[in-house]
Amino acid sequence: MPQDLQPGDFLVFQLESGFGLLRLLARTEADGQVVWHLAAYEDLFFDVDAAETALANQDRLKTSHPHLALTNRAFESTQVARLGNKPLSNAEQSLVAVWQQDLDSKPSDRSVRLLLGLR
Repeated sequence: MPQDLQPGDFLVFQLESGFGLLRLLARTEADGQVVWHLAAYEDLFFDVDAAETALANQDRLKTSHPHLALTNRAFESTQVARLGNKPLSNAEQSLVAVWQQDLDSKPSDRSVRLLLGLR
């Protein structure tokens, strides 16, 4: 990953006709492989400026997927840019902890766009 992404980062990604927002919850390792833990928002934006403006009122954003676990390959298949960072809540951190404790949990190798049903 070309950027130094940190938990709590808000990430923007481009769709065909707009932009979506993700939040990095954690970057962990499982079976020697990197796993990216993300939250996804249902709000879509016409441009990056609109996404940045929405972050100023983060409480109004609606989460569509509170926790997605992706392989490194799946995460890197969607280019993202960092928009900002805010400390994670205890609830956000617990989503990752619960996933890690579940012995049947496996990261998805599908792209963010596929998991969200977007193109």
